[in-house]
Amino acid sequence: MTDGAPSADDGSAESLERRRLAQETKDERQVWYFLAYFLFGIHFVAFVMIYAVRHAK
Repeated sequence: MTDGAPSADDGSAESLERRRLAQETKDERQVWYFLAYFLFGIHFVAFVMIYAVRHAK
């Protein structure tokens, strides 16, 4: 049929693409959160070490 209506395959492919993009966005957000926590942790450890060295007797 060529009545211009999307076939079942087109709908499922579009739905699959939407789900893939949603998952990719979620994964990218998780990577940014991981990077933020990692950088915060590195700086926190560095500041604690600086404090320990400066206040050592």
